[in-house]
Amino acid sequence: MNQVLAHIHPNAKLAEGVVVEPFATIGDDVIIGEGTHIGPHATILPGTRIGKNCKIFPGAVVGGEPQDLKFRGEYSTVEIGDNTTIRECVTVNRGTSAKGKTVIGSNCLIMAYVHVAHDCVVGNNVILVNSTSLAGEVVVDDFAIIGGHTGIHQFCHIGKHVMLSGGSLVRKDVPPYIKAGREPLSYAGVNSIGLRRREFSNETITQIQDIYRIIYQKGYNNSQALEVIEAEMPASRERDEILLFIRDSKRGIIKGYFPDGSGCVAKKRGWPRGHPLFFCSVKARMIEISVIRSSRLGKIRFSKMPGNNRVMKPLTPSSKWLIFWFCSC
Repeated sequence: MNQVLAHIHPNAKLAEGVVVEPFATIGDDVIIGEGTHIGPHATILPGTRIGKNCKIFPGAVVGGEPQDLKFRGEYSTVEIGDNTTIRECVTVNRGTSAKGKTVIGSNCLIMAYVHVAHDCVVGNNVILVNSTSLAGEVVVDDFAIIGGHTGIHQFCHIGKHVMLSGGSLVRKDVPPYIKAGREPLSYAGVNSIGLRRREFSNETITQIQDIYRIIYQKGYNNSQALEVIEAEMPASRERDEILLFIRDSKRGIIKGYFPDGSGCVAKKRGWPRGHPLFFCSVKARMIEISVIRSSRLGKIRFSKMPGNNRVMKPLTPSSKWLIFWFCSC
């Protein structure tokens, strides 16, 4: 059903069942698959290819010229797979001579005000939450979820099944199967809940967790960690994907929570060893318990501190704040 108030270029190819709402604009050299819905005031510019059963919401602009000073008007395209939803005011730019096309896969949800720049490749089943911006030539692999208001630097690579927290600033590659957050963006554990929802076995998830313990918690540099993983971990698809991702990374991968990679807050803040203030990560709950029992402080209480650290305070009137630290310092 095509409205008379919509502008459809005579050279555009629309399959059966395509719905074009009033005031939508569809330009030359556009191909739209059957069952796709183009909302009012949506703009589909030349060089756009849209698959079957997609939904393009009002105000979206798909196929705009790249915002790249190297662009010289060369022919390029945007390719969108099947069953993908493009919400309000999303902008998707065409490719440049670098790759020739911008790609968004099938079954994706691109929420309102997202920007996908030239030559990006977004995989299948990806969710880009509101106001996320992808710079040029970013790659986002299948099943990744990118939190709202996230900015991703050009050439960055986001691995499969990654979950990024909202407001993240991504400057380096994010390896597959993990969660990442904080500023600067850091490893925040394996995305185990997401993997279970996608029917990964417990054994596979455990292996992935063991791999990332070696990478982020054993004190190895990346080259050493990869050697240890190859030597000690049994071969599997997930292991090989992680190894290949890190080896092929051009920008380097994100670090652990502490910039020096040691897990040592004293080093991070420039304190000498033996300083009376010691921190303990919330992730080391079993270690906290063992330290508390050995300290013979009796009853204690927990309260939050900035940076998601635990503070432990004895319930004695004259006691000072005691903050325990567990690391390899």
